[in-house]
Amino acid sequence: MKKKTLLLLGFVILKFILQYFLISSAYDLHRDEYLHIDQGQHLAWGYQSVPPLTSWISYLIYELGNGVFWVKFFPALFGALTMVVVWKAIEALHGNIFALVLGATCVLFSVLLRLNLLFQPNSFDVLCWTTLYFLIIQYFQTESPKWLYMSAVVFALGFLNKYTIVFLLLGLIPAILCTEQRKIFTQKAFYFSILLGVLLIAPNLYWQIQNDFPVIWHIKELSDTQLVNVDRMDFFKAQITYFIGSFIVLLAAIYALVFYTPYRKLKAFSLAIVLTLLVLAYFKAKGYYAIGLYPIYIAFGAVFLSNTLHQKWKNYWQPALMVLPLLFFILMYQVVFPNKSPEYILNHQEKYQKLGLLRWEDGKDHPLPQDFADMLGWKELASKVDSVYTTLPNKEKTLILCDNYGQAGAINFYTQHQLKAVSFNADYIHWFDLNKKYENLIRIKEAQEVADELKQTAPFFESSMIAAAIENKYARELGTTIFRFEGSKIDINKRIKDEIEEVKQ
Repeated sequence: MKKKTLLLLGFVILKFILQYFLISSAYDLHRDEYLHIDQGQHLAWGYQSVPPLTSWISYLIYELGNGVFWVKFFPALFGALTMVVVWKAIEALHGNIFALVLGATCVLFSVLLRLNLLFQPNSFDVLCWTTLYFLIIQYFQTESPKWLYMSAVVFALGFLNKYTIVFLLLGLIPAILCTEQRKIFTQKAFYFSILLGVLLIAPNLYWQIQNDFPVIWHIKELSDTQLVNVDRMDFFKAQITYFIGSFIVLLAAIYALVFYTPYRKLKAFSLAIVLTLLVLAYFKAKGYYAIGLYPIYIAFGAVFLSNTLHQKWKNYWQPALMVLPLLFFILMYQVVFPNKSPEYILNHQEKYQKLGLLRWEDGKDHPLPQDFADMLGWKELASKVDSVYTTLPNKEKTLILCDNYGQAGAINFYTQHQLKAVSFNADYIHWFDLNKKYENLIRIKEAQEVADELKQTAPFFESSMIAAAIENKYARELGTTIFRFEGSKIDINKRIKDEIEEVKQ
């Protein structure tokens, strides 16, 4: 086996080891992960929250046993493949062994370690951005049509994973028009590749049409509840932190794309990064939407630095460039990963606050980072729902109705009784089993919605009570309450249908 291959394999193995050791056993899965896992049991060409590709991976996870190991395996795999693509990009740019090691080090010890912890579309999104840029590089260098067709396939996969890959095109296409590479728009293969891409994403587009474009409503909801709190200056500040250990390499990449003669055919990339960031900022996108931009620029910078810096100083600057990403990883290890207990974080608030890690989507600071708080209380909830379920007569005729997708997904993932909780929130609104005649209700209510539940719902049942509540004081779901209603006096199925129609309207 070649030395280069052994080195790459070593980086990939290290990547997997780190991903599994950067999360404490004090935490459960993240609320978003439960939704994505459940989507695998309801395969479709689209969902309210995401395109379909994540559900295909979820189905594979289910077939592999539906364990936490596999839930964490795939985002780690996509992160490792991103590193492999950067490695291949460096080889395509004729980088030497130092450039390869520097590029892999910069990608490995970066924000991707944080991003690849969670089973969300984001990890595959970054892989698609990086791969698509790599294929465009290959086309610019060779002008072989095969790279355009491969680009179309990768774009389609990215689109079927997360629609934000469109931002890549919004930044790249105008940049290409400003350079000599605009001749791509005169090539028949370019338009055939567009046709191929459209055909591949057509089933999802048809699903959107059939369902009145739920993506538009999802974007509006995001804009009203989350993106409204995004500060554009904070967006740009965040970009510096994502690959801070590789900042010199990224700066070198921008310089090289403008002035370095071997990169003459790649000048479009010097403008593409600027335009993409401006477009994302204009739409008040979350900072992490731009993460997919940077890995390929690490390849540009690594090759440039390895080829141009004075050989006299290589014994000093080469180790320094490789140590910097590792050094920043060590410094950030204590705060940006969920590897410390909630108690530790509460006792060391200041350093988390300085980095803005306590700021949630509501624009306010909280005791724990939002993602960490979203990984607590779920096993407790599922266990208590299981216990309540066992006390009901005609258990098989029990509806488990939750306020949000995290509650429903967590119950379905951790239950010992193969329960199927649902919600009028997110995609769960489509997953009610209306062929079953319900007599009992287990109602899970968020803490702020608890006050009037008994008063409003008890009259429709023969008996009712507050059965339990989440007591984990660090969980975002603290105070979420489980209500037990037995013996319905009404047609629950009809009420469900009426509620579904009302929500859809």
